[in-house]
Amino acid sequence: MRNQGIGSWLDRRLAKSADRTAVVHGGRTLTYAQLHERFHRLAGALAEAGVGRRDRVASLGENSPAFLEALFAAGLLGAVLVPINTRLASPEVCYQLEDAGVSVLVHDAGLTGLAVPAARDLPGITRWVVAEEPVQGTPTLDAVVAGARPWTEDVPVGLEDLAVILYTSGTTGRPKGACLTHGNFTWNCVNVLVDYDVSADEVALMISPMFHVASLGMGVLPILLKGATLVLESRFEPGRVLELIERHRVTWLSGVPTTYQMLCEHPDWARTDLSSLRKLTCGGSAVPMRVLDAYEDRGLAFTASYGMTETSPGATNLPAARSREKAGSSGLPHFFSDVRVVGPDGSPAAPGETGEILLSGPNVITEYWNRPDAAGSFEDGWFHSGDLGHLDADGFLFVSDRMKDMIISGGENVYPAEVEAAILELPAVAAVAVIGVPDEKWGEVPHAVVVPREGHDLTAEALQERLAGRLARYKVPKTLTLVDEMPRTASGKIRKNVLRSELRPEVAR
Repeated sequence: MRNQGIGSWLDRRLAKSADRTAVVHGGRTLTYAQLHERFHRLAGALAEAGVGRRDRVASLGENSPAFLEALFAAGLLGAVLVPINTRLASPEVCYQLEDAGVSVLVHDAGLTGLAVPAARDLPGITRWVVAEEPVQGTPTLDAVVAGARPWTEDVPVGLEDLAVILYTSGTTGRPKGACLTHGNFTWNCVNVLVDYDVSADEVALMISPMFHVASLGMGVLPILLKGATLVLESRFEPGRVLELIERHRVTWLSGVPTTYQMLCEHPDWARTDLSSLRKLTCGGSAVPMRVLDAYEDRGLAFTASYGMTETSPGATNLPAARSREKAGSSGLPHFFSDVRVVGPDGSPAAPGETGEILLSGPNVITEYWNRPDAAGSFEDGWFHSGDLGHLDADGFLFVSDRMKDMIISGGENVYPAEVEAAILELPAVAAVAVIGVPDEKWGEVPHAVVVPREGHDLTAEALQERLAGRLARYKVPKTLTLVDEMPRTASGKIRKNVLRSELRPEVAR
């Protein structure tokens, strides 16, 4: 085959795994042969719509087989998939579609309210809807697939060719489109297969959205590459996730600390059969010790990780066997990845010394879409992550915070992640974010935003009392805001930019 990209993977997998279950979604099951037939027909329909090499196809929807069909169909043609975050507002969706130059949009029926304004403002876009019946005259994806001739040509696609444009969460201004190549994803999958020991009998439950790189790169693609089974869930609901683990004998679960916390705090936790689970992967931030305890009590341990959209996304991983010994660490670099920590002058930081984290490897992107102004992020083969951290004497990475999140209080550096970890150990706290707020004396001081546990209350004075002696005084939050829930990105990360804009005026008074 001349196609060496991810679009060829299911062609190569077909002879080995035709009758094996590829995808389970709701009450629907697709074998590898059925998935292969559908995405080949969709590729034929895209070609009839004028889509070719490097043309952009967008997907706006929750986890479902439609996303996979669009991904692999685009890959067959040498086209590029643009996954769109379903939590965006309509102007944000329009911006990404226009910036990427999308020609075809596949969207869920429930997201028509986002898709229609885009079609109105960008009339050149063809829309197909994932639904049983047409919506506002828009053809359904099933009808498009059923009426198309399967694509049979072998388009030359190399590892250097663009596969996906994934827009960053935009926590520092307008989102940038990260240009992920077929090679980026391929090498990321190799890293996952090596470091997570993935087997063909895995049953992976994907509760994070596939439009986020963690779900796509660390779960979906490695599983399909191995010929294993994906169980796709459109939305996270802890009780249902526990039910699905037991029903499908799930072996692999991925999430962020918040999702794992909600699972172990659910009333069904103790009575759910979790004996099939053998892999728990967690990213986004360190797992609180009380959550580690809850899972270890059930004979389960975490593999922690660190990465980002620009690394496809894996950069490091911490083996479950060392989760206690290296608590708080994000682990060692993936097999074919490299990590450095440098000081302000670019020189290597000493073990234990905090600096900026730089990343390199064949899984790391080399450019953003239409953003030559961002070229400074890439220097001499190294990507400047904008994250702060340090390496210990054994080479394990400890991530402190985003450079922009660091608080400078009276000349002292305060890393919110360290403060948040201490606060999360308090029984009254379900979730926390620490941000800097203006202070006349110290320039800025830490401020804690807390979601209290049900039945608990918390005051700033009580918080300060509990942290006294555990943290330096300048690190202890001076003020506190209680909220019902945190604003989060689709990947579960707390949107601190939203907290800053909403809370600073209140604190300033």
